[in-house]
Amino acid sequence: MRLSPSLGPLRDRMGEAIFARVAGPQGARNRAHIHGTPGPRWFGPERPVRRVHGDASMFIGGLAALLLQSLHPLAMAAVAAHSGFRGDPWGRLQRTSTFLAVTTYGPAGSAQAACDRVRAVHEQVRGTTADGLPYAASDPHLLCWVHIAEVDCFLRAHQRYGARPLDDAGCDGYVADMARIATALGIPDPPADRAGLADRLAAYRGELRATPEARSTARYLLLRPPVPLVARVPYGAVAASAVSLLPPWAARALWLPRLPVAEEVCVRPLGTAVTAGIRWAMAPRREAADGGRG
Repeated sequence: MRLSPSLGPLRDRMGEAIFARVAGPQGARNRAHIHGTPGPRWFGPERPVRRVHGDASMFIGGLAALLLQSLHPLAMAAVAAHSGFRGDPWGRLQRTSTFLAVTTYGPAGSAQAACDRVRAVHEQVRGTTADGLPYAASDPHLLCWVHIAEVDCFLRAHQRYGARPLDDAGCDGYVADMARIATALGIPDPPADRAGLADRLAAYRGELRATPEARSTARYLLLRPPVPLVARVPYGAVAASAVSLLPPWAARALWLPRLPVAEEVCVRPLGTAVTAGIRWAMAPRREAADGGRG
C-alpha cells in the first residue's frame, strides 16, 4: 500500500515526537551507536527477541509489566522509595528503553556494560518496607520476579497486538533470549521456555499482594498519566489494553475492573488500532520511499 505524500511529514513528526519521549535527548546518539557499531551481538537478526522488542506492542506490554511487578510488596517498596518514577517518569522510561535497545540490538560489549551498570545500581538499593521487611534490589529472588513479570507481559502483548505474532517455537525462543539478559543481570537459572515461565510465575503467587503503594501506582499510571492532553485518548487505549493482559486475580488485587465482553468488543480493537498507529508513525523512513509497504 502506497503512502500518500501528504501524510509523510505528519508521520515523520509523530514518529519523532514518540521517539523523543521514549528515547530521551540522547536517543539519536544512542541509536547510532547501537545499530552502527560493528561487532558481534548477543542476538542475531533472526532471534525472536528482536521481533518482540521492535514492535509497537511493547508500549502495552511495558505498562502491563509495571502493574504486575507492583504486586510483589518488596519490589513495590524498592520502586516507591528509590526509582523516582513519579518525579521523573519519562526519565525512567527512557533509561529502560535504552537498556532494552542496547541489550537486544547493540554490540555484545555494550550489552554487557549496560547489565553491569544496572547491577551496580541494584547494589545501592536496599531498605525496609512499611511492614518492617528488609529488601534489596540485588536479591536474585526479587530480580527473578521482576524479570519473569516483564517477559510474560511483553510476550502476551506481542501475541495479542504484535504485527507478526510468534509461533510456539518462537515464543519459547523469546523466553530463552530473555534468559540470556537475565543471567547477565545476576538472575540464576531463569526460565528458558514458556512452560518454565508459567511454572516460575505460579511459584511466586503466594508472595504477591496489592499494597497501598501498588494501588496508588496503578491509579497514577492509569488515571493520572504524565502525558499531554492530546495523547490522553490513545494512552487510554494503551492503558485499557494493558489491564486486559493481566491475570484476573492481579486485576482484582489492584481494584481494576475487568469486563470480558467490553474487552473483546472495545478494548482489543482499540489496542490493535493504537499499536498500528504507533507502528505506522515509527516505521523507518526508507519505507516511505518504496511506497510505505510494511
